[in-house]
Amino acid sequence: MNSQTGFLLSYIKYGENDAVLYCFTEEEGFQSYFLRGLYTRKNKKKALLLPLSKLSFSVLPIRGNGIQTVSKFELVKSNDIYTDIRSNTIVFFVSDFLNKNLRHEHKNQPLFICLEEFTDELETPNYHSHFIFLIKILKIHGVAPLPGSALFLDPETGTFAPEPSHQLFSREISALWKHIISSEYPYSIKIPALYRKEFLDSILVYYHYHITDFEIPASLEVIQQIFE
Repeated sequence: MNSQTGFLLSYIKYGENDAVLYCFTEEEGFQSYFLRGLYTRKNKKKALLLPLSKLSFSVLPIRGNGIQTVSKFELVKSNDIYTDIRSNTIVFFVSDFLNKNLRHEHKNQPLFICLEEFTDELETPNYHSHFIFLIKILKIHGVAPLPGSALFLDPETGTFAPEPSHQLFSREISALWKHIISSEYPYSIKIPALYRKEFLDSILVYYHYHITDFEIPASLEVIQQIFE
């Protein structure tokens, strides 16, 4: 048996009472876990399984070709990000985003720390934190834009150019990108309400160009509606 710490990204029911958990862990990156008895009447721990909840797992060794089985789990830290509708919407969007796009991610300590930092920011609450977090992931993967003096970000090349190359990357949106990637503390940056939808769309376009097999989360429409 070994212990692991991770953020829950999603889980699905398996059979009558069991579940499969999808998590991003500190020790092994993206992992799937089998959890017995979650849906039994006596099990009260289902309430702990909220998106991006930080959990400590006791895991049994793999037998055969199966997945690791969780023998028990505990909540590492409780917070209030689920009681605020905007924070809650951001949590569901980010967990959905990561669940779709971290499936092949191995151990990545900087990314795990970045996720801890993001949840702390959201608890403050920082309703702009998801924009910053998604760009910080690009930095960790080494595909963030290169700073430059030109005005327009070219999402395909990741460089700034004197003329626009994509309709979403206007002078204003490109300036926000430049500000974030150049800032020592980007979480202090606020995205004007006028540009939030367009800016998030620009981030997804950039991911499409630079992250292999990128998938747009189904929860995108919900977060766009909440912040309109």
